[in-house]
Amino acid sequence: MQTSKTLRLHHVNSTEAFAELVAALAANGMAVLEVATHHIGQRNIYRDVTVSVPAESDLETLLTTVRLLPGIIVESVVDEVLRVHEGGKMVHRGRFEVTTFAQLREVYTPGVAKVCKEIQADPELARRYTNAGNTVAVVSNGTRVLGLGDIGPLACLPVMEAKAMFYSQLVGLNAVPLVLEAKGVEEFIETVERLAVGFAAIHLEDIQTPGCIEIERRLEARLPIPVMHDDQHGTAVVTLAAVHNLLRLAGRELSEICFAQVGLGAAGLAIALLVKAAGGARVLGCDRSESAQVLARAAGVECVEFDEAIARADVLCMTTGKSGLLAPERVRNGQIILALSNPAPEIEPADALNAGAAAALDGRSVNNLLAYPGLFRGAIDARSRAITTLMKLRAAEAIAACANADEILPDPLGRQPHRAVADAVRQAALESS
Repeated sequence: MQTSKTLRLHHVNSTEAFAELVAALAANGMAVLEVATHHIGQRNIYRDVTVSVPAESDLETLLTTVRLLPGIIVESVVDEVLRVHEGGKMVHRGRFEVTTFAQLREVYTPGVAKVCKEIQADPELARRYTNAGNTVAVVSNGTRVLGLGDIGPLACLPVMEAKAMFYSQLVGLNAVPLVLEAKGVEEFIETVERLAVGFAAIHLEDIQTPGCIEIERRLEARLPIPVMHDDQHGTAVVTLAAVHNLLRLAGRELSEICFAQVGLGAAGLAIALLVKAAGGARVLGCDRSESAQVLARAAGVECVEFDEAIARADVLCMTTGKSGLLAPERVRNGQIILALSNPAPEIEPADALNAGAAAALDGRSVNNLLAYPGLFRGAIDARSRAITTLMKLRAAEAIAACANADEILPDPLGRQPHRAVADAVRQAALESS
């Protein structure tokens, strides 16, 4: 997986020395991303040079390449991924600073007692006077994190922090990352049920299958606030948005094509069911797990073998976690390929296109960041008790509509897609109430 390293170095004060460095890096498949010059002396120039490296294993190649150049001394190497996570990514602070004794009496004792009594008399006022009306709990037990598997709650905390920080940036919600020492379904549900009183919604993340499905189902039934497992439904919403636009560019309709979902785990099953709910008349599912097949068939998904899925699918979507699963020679001419496993897809998009695919995307392009902030913002604003199928369908349509004519999906860091999703979800909730 591509990474970036910053070389803290100095070289002789000549344009030729730096030009040789850039050329040597390029010759080894590495590009200079950024250069920060700290000091220019009579003899040496001191710089931080950030370099794109194809993979972590190529670090020694990078260092050897640079050290062989005359006049260049590498002082240290900084891993940019680790650097940006130092100290964590979340900061919790008050909305304003208390600077006077009068403010202290209002914010804290004795004034705060008045607010406590108001909420005691009418618990709904907690939404107005506390964080409980505007804060999402991002909860995981670390049992299925990215492509890393069961790495435990502490090791998954960087992911939960990343999920949480985007709520504030993109839709103005507070979010708190919570990691639990609770591998069992019952223990997890009980813990979340007890802490949920202080939150407006529960965002479930990185929980192993099939436990995640049961956890979500039972928490939805027990809690009066929205609960959603993002790995299932956030992924499904953004995948459906991509399918809408891929078919639009191909001049086809979802109701007339065959959609095959290979891998019916948490994300795959949710994708298949949402595509079917969106009007997919022919939705195939493929998975070796009998329990996954039972769930799929119960929702009207036809289960087939892998070879048949490839042969029949106009749109082939894969969420198997198996890198290289689809050989290029098996791609049918004009087929649309979604190889969504991270960090390594079932087939590289470039290979699929070279083999004749009409379009191909991987998990880096289909980013569920486009879905979950707006889904929760809209549901919370509408005071909805749940995130419904209608909300997810409207969210997918909103995301697709925000893409430019030459895009499949919009920029996940742009504000407009998230506002559009929140508005669409809120409207869907109002229509259903």
